[in-house]
Amino acid sequence: MSAPPDRPISTVLVGFGHGGRVFHAPLLRHDPRFDVAAVATRSEARQDAARREHPEAVVVGTLGEALRAVPALELAVITTPNATHGPLATAALAAGLHVVADKPFVVDAEEGERLRHAALRAGRLLVPFHNRRWDGDVLAVRAAVDAGRLGTVRSVESAVESWKPTVGKAWKREAAPAAGGGVLHDLGTHLIDQALVLFGPGEAVFAQLHRNREDTAAEDTAFVVIEHASGVTSHVRAGTLEPLARPRFRVTGSAGSLVITGTDPQEALLDQGVPPAGVAAAAAACRARAAACSARA
Repeated sequence: MSAPPDRPISTVLVGFGHGGRVFHAPLLRHDPRFDVAAVATRSEARQDAARREHPEAVVVGTLGEALRAVPALELAVITTPNATHGPLATAALAAGLHVVADKPFVVDAEEGERLRHAALRAGRLLVPFHNRRWDGDVLAVRAAVDAGRLGTVRSVESAVESWKPTVGKAWKREAAPAAGGGVLHDLGTHLIDQALVLFGPGEAVFAQLHRNREDTAAEDTAFVVIEHASGVTSHVRAGTLEPLARPRFRVTGSAGSLVITGTDPQEALLDQGVPPAGVAAAAAACRARAAACSARA
């Protein structure tokens, strides 16, 4: 997928919730190779927000409306509720667009295979959004492992946990696992992907899911054990009812261990309106303030 320098890729952003507004829109605006020509979202409030942030874009309710309004569209970026990724990607490919889809890419392997074949037939790119491979904590683990600072890595604990007594989004409350609901689809897809990228191919040898909230249809706690072909064992945890979260990473090797607490600040900074070009400087300022507070204490 390429375009001459004087003609950026005409893009439709499908969905303008937290993912579309915070993760995708700022990156698309930052990169001159892309032009947000259309935004598709059914919510009137989100349509108003999209018009404010993308005054040059056509703002409509659906992907079909966007295709009719902007015939020259080349790329669809899909950031909608999980169960809609497959149907929307199918429609976009059928219209001749390349596709980037949020994780979970689809909710089951069979749908993924159908999409893969559809993309091959159409001669179009079909790409999951791999943003969490570039989180600072993941890059720190990769740097330590690649430098041999931990020796031979034996085990990894990876966790993203939070305390969210209520679920704000209606679709997350109501979607069962078969419809892409639950923390394993939401957070677990990123954590499992990170484990495979960092330590190579493997297979899940154990999984445990719990639904502790009575008002939801899917699990809020997930634990997966992955045995990698490299000999590393990954323990992956995701949960949204954890008052005291575990470290983000604990990596144990023959020569030492690495423990990382906290998460990459870029999501919060982008949500505050910090542009991608300013994220690194803003994060450094946050760390400096934290160090100063620690020193005063």
